Amino acid sequence: MAKAENIARRAPRAARPTGKAAGRARRSLDPATLVGLAGAFALVAAAMVLGGTPRAFLDLPAILIVIGGTLLVTTISFSLGDVIGAQRVIGRSLFYQKANLSQAALLVLQFADQARRKGVLALQDALDQLPAQSFLHRGLGLAVDGFTGDDIESILRAEISATIDRHEKSAAILRRAAEVAPAMGLIGTLVGLVQMLGNLEDPSTIGPSMAVALLTTFYGAILANMLFLPLAAKLERNSAHEALINNVYMLGAASVGRQENPRRLELMINTSLPPANRVRYFK
Repeated sequence: MAKAENIARRAPRAARPTGKAAGRARRSLDPATLVGLAGAFALVAAAMVLGGTPRAFLDLPAILIVIGGTLLVTTISFSLGDVIGAQRVIGRSLFYQKANLSQAALLVLQFADQARRKGVLALQDALDQLPAQSFLHRGLGLAVDGFTGDDIESILRAEISATIDRHEKSAAILRRAAEVAPAMGLIGTLVGLVQMLGNLEDPSTIGPSMAVALLTTFYGAILANMLFLPLAAKLERNSAHEALINNVYMLGAASVGRQENPRRLELMINTSLPPANRVRYFK
């Protein structure tokens, strides 16, 4: 990261990040999520295969109790709309748009410098380089439309807060599902034991009943500890990173609206960034 900052210091203004180069986040599959999920499930699957009886771990009643029960019980704690909306947010956490903090800061300073030298309305053409639905596009668009810096900061801060709340609700749904899944596994275990004890006179029913009893616990532990909890942690991490990026954009748009000196904006941005991501746009 320090190397990138040194390059930014030496580069001429024209070579610094443009809207197309730095304003558009890269959407790609998070390799850590892919390696973690695939690797963990592969290890469990390998243990099943090496044991010689992989089909013994498949039981339809156990799947219905744990997966179906977890989904329905979790829905009780929230609304149907919350659960459906959380699925979209969770999906985006797997294909996360990871923006570079340093590039985002340099881009904001570039726009602020241009507005200082040529006027706020000069940013109208530059806005065409940004994705229409991006947070920075909306913020600078408010500045171009004549909103004051305080109004811009208030509007964008409310949007950041709403986004964080939405992500926190999705993470809460995942954590609630992680609590419910082992409980549904325990319920399935009790169902299997009751079935087994109620049919001790028929030895042929003991095996299937024990399968339900043990596999529901197995499925509940797998879902809670290998899927729901890791995804909740990843969603919270991604949400914090997105909030930090959007805070940089908010500072820039509000500064443009106030027509402040971009050097002051550079100082404000650097105080909000981790030390490794701080930039130097002005010499």
